[in-house]
Amino acid sequence: MGFVQDHFMPFFKKRALRFVESYKESDDVYTFVFDKEQGLTWKAGQYGLFSITHKSIKNGTHPFSVSSAPTENVVKITTRIGKQQSEYKQSLLELTQGMNITMRGPVGSFYLNEDSPTLLMAGGIGITPFRSILKQIEAARSEGEKQIHLLYMDGNKEYLFKDELDGIAKRTSTRVTYLDSRDELHQEILKFSNLYKNKGKYYIAGPKSMVESVSSYLQSNQVSKQNIKKDAFFGV
Repeated sequence: MGFVQDHFMPFFKKRALRFVESYKESDDVYTFVFDKEQGLTWKAGQYGLFSITHKSIKNGTHPFSVSSAPTENVVKITTRIGKQQSEYKQSLLELTQGMNITMRGPVGSFYLNEDSPTLLMAGGIGITPFRSILKQIEAARSEGEKQIHLLYMDGNKEYLFKDELDGIAKRTSTRVTYLDSRDELHQEILKFSNLYKNKGKYYIAGPKSMVESVSSYLQSNQVSKQNIKKDAFFGV
């Protein structure tokens, strides 16, 4: 039932989410905040399918990781919106308080479900599911001595949610390391994989090319495919 519950059952219900506000995380990254409908829950790290409803557009539905934790009592999505905007992202920017979008989900298996030492690897905007995961860990305060290490790589050194991540690292046993090159990322991965090998779990989120490259690197260092979870981001 786990696969069915994670991937299919939540799609049977479409929910209207009321828009509350949006704000910038950086020059070209925005967070959109929606009311959390009563009874709605998800596992930190999952994604939903979000549909524009205030106008008719081509390709009006797109997947986004939910960047908020269930304990925050709001639904947040965070996305990059540059000068060359798709019709979908233009529609997001047009939202005003009280307007609705619809969501199916959240779904997916990109969440922590074991007590193994865990390495989280984020590339750029791929930090969004990890924000949810770490906020949930902070709220639960039940990870004990569980080893969780976040590697956050961003060539532009923007590091979204940095203040929040640093605060979580101070208040929990989570470690956060900021990187700006693939070589640095590989060095940190080796430190962890040499220590834990296949006793550890490995989560990768970011652009598809980065996710596949890091997955291949892990496997070349004798990390089993079964211990790797991937969340590849595509442009909207």
